[in-house]
Amino acid sequence: MTSLADILKIILIGCGATLLMDIWLMFLKRLGVQTLNFAFIGRWVGHLFRGRVAHASIARAAPVAHETRLGWLTHYAVGIAFAGLPVGLAGRAWLNAPSPGVALLTGIATVVFPLLVMQPAMGLGFAAAKTPAPLHNCLRSLANHGVFGLGLFLSASVVAWISR
Repeated sequence: MTSLADILKIILIGCGATLLMDIWLMFLKRLGVQTLNFAFIGRWVGHLFRGRVAHASIARAAPVAHETRLGWLTHYAVGIAFAGLPVGLAGRAWLNAPSPGVALLTGIATVVFPLLVMQPAMGLGFAAAKTPAPLHNCLRSLANHGVFGLGLFLSASVVAWISR
């Protein structure tokens, strides 16, 4: 059974890992690389609440109120949910002695969600197949989720160190 302390650790780890991913995305944006548009994530989630899952183009879908805020909230909620995966894979002991392998494997595995769920639902096709550069976009998603995995390890290490 997971304790309240473990849940708090998972929340902190998820927020830390997501923050590292956001810092990475800001770095890429400064280099001129197109990155996630959190308004589109919020728009997609807003339409989910209205019963619509798939769109021909999320960019052309009707905007929803506060979509950028909803996108950021969703981004962090998903990061927190994904932070529970290493605990599921390696057990609660991982929270006190995190290993980089489990964290990186988790981060890389989470790329399945955008490639096979979000991108198709937003009109980009499976694994970004309907974009001008599908392989490039898939590799960029893989790198972003690798950074998230690194963030899981670093955040879990800090949380474990603080909780000693």
